[in-house]
Amino acid sequence: MDDRKKKDKRKAALNEHKGAKLEFMANKRRENRDRRTGEQVQEKKHNNAPQDVPQLPEDMLAGRNAVMEALKGSSRINRLMIANGSNEGSVREMVAIAKDKGIPVQFVERTKIESIARGIRHQGVLAQVAPVEYVELEDILQVAKDKNEPPFILLLDELEDPHNLGAILRTADAAGVHGVLIPKRRSCPLSATVAKTSAGAVEYVPVARIGNIVQTIKALKNEGLWVAAADMDGKDYHDSDLTGPLLLIVGSEGQGVGRLVKEQCDFVVSLPMVGKINSLNASVAASILMYEAMHQRRKNN
Repeated sequence: MDDRKKKDKRKAALNEHKGAKLEFMANKRRENRDRRTGEQVQEKKHNNAPQDVPQLPEDMLAGRNAVMEALKGSSRINRLMIANGSNEGSVREMVAIAKDKGIPVQFVERTKIESIARGIRHQGVLAQVAPVEYVELEDILQVAKDKNEPPFILLLDELEDPHNLGAILRTADAAGVHGVLIPKRRSCPLSATVAKTSAGAVEYVPVARIGNIVQTIKALKNEGLWVAAADMDGKDYHDSDLTGPLLLIVGSEGQGVGRLVKEQCDFVVSLPMVGKINSLNASVAASILMYEAMHQRRKNN
């Protein structure tokens, strides 16, 4: 009897072990099946995912037709880039139109254009465009006239940093500046970076491109504007009269206002400093002076 019980007990233990082994193997098969299914799903998703397509930077145009149409009907082009060796009739016509409009033309290696075009068919021609249309100087003067306010215009003398330009436009909008002037050459143009930094102000502050700064200053003097430049050797801005028709000039980040430009100004203003650093970021300096002008103009009314 005892032997029979022992035998039954061993048989039960064997069956239990066998059942556990079968369950283990079944679980393994399920895990393998689930893994294969997961891999198939991932592969299917990958195969069905949209493939990367060539895409131009948002401030560039590529191809002769697109660039030609923009040259003929828009004032947004900042510069033209043409591959060395491209001299067909259509290219010569584009260059002629660009030069007639004062748009800088750069002849560069084709590899540079290809690196910018990122696979887009370019035909050796690219154009960098502004996010908004430029205006004319007369348009800015008309803005002040329509508001029945003395003109308040900011001129940036060869400012090169797009982040500074964007920050200045943002403050210009807040401080009631009627428009901003930037040189066509050796100056930062309107761009996607400028637009982003301006937090939308680029849509509301008119920007005009000018050729010769000295000639522009003389023209605005004839319109009755006083011209003030920001420079270290000027008079304390608190003691300067920034009311009335005003053209305020702020220089580049490194060189400041050029000598020839400064000679054309009616007066020079400076920001007093008592620290170890003897200069401010261009956008900071411009912001302080714009707000001082706004304060004086509001107080004068």
